[in-house]
Amino acid sequence: MKIISMIPARYSASRFPGKLMQNLAGKTVILRTYEATVATNLFDDVYVVTDSETIYNEIVSNGGKAIMSQKEHESGSDRIAEAVEHLDVDIVVNVQGDEPFTERTSLEKVLEVFKDDEKKDIDLASLMVEIHDWDEINNPNTVKVIVDQNNFALYFSRSPIPFPRDKDAGARYFKHKGIYAFRKEALLDFYKLPMQFIEATEKIECIRYLEYGKRIKMIETTVEGVEIDTPEDLERAKKLWK
Repeated sequence: MKIISMIPARYSASRFPGKLMQNLAGKTVILRTYEATVATNLFDDVYVVTDSETIYNEIVSNGGKAIMSQKEHESGSDRIAEAVEHLDVDIVVNVQGDEPFTERTSLEKVLEVFKDDEKKDIDLASLMVEIHDWDEINNPNTVKVIVDQNNFALYFSRSPIPFPRDKDAGARYFKHKGIYAFRKEALLDFYKLPMQFIEATEKIECIRYLEYGKRIKMIETTVEGVEIDTPEDLERAKKLWK
């Protein structure tokens, strides 16, 4: 299988504009993410896909590969789909631009599921991390996921799922990590299908796959890192980097 990684990178993030160009231990967040992804040695190619000349120049001037989007896009998956439409590739891994702690072990687990999927039952795979802190479980910036007995995603939400009506029921809570591995066909399907109201309401792009009947295999990992969604996350990332 030919496997590439695409890192969607939008400059004007609604919660933290310009976050990808913030300084993280001497380099920008987007460059840290790009270099971490390349360092896994799992991909035939790694690209940043962006609508920003600033981000494009940051990657290219540091010896990386970047692609300028030709259209406006609602989601990172749309941005990636445009970029890979005419590329000869089997699996596309979306690493979020605000994930500078991307590492090999978790990505290997995501890619492994496709090697054993001869019937192509899995359209895409992603990661989840168990969370215990109730503030994080209630935080709408943290996307939660629930799965069936075979670890296929049932739903994603910014609300606590399952709702703890009985707090003694022993529910486990999982945070969705923003790394996806797609079959190219599933990604192109996503690109062609219009957004439905649940995705539009939650502002969680992978819900579109569920709404159209795609199957998302979730893999549990214990490696959490820091996703940089807010200025506070950036400060946490700086401390963790030290």
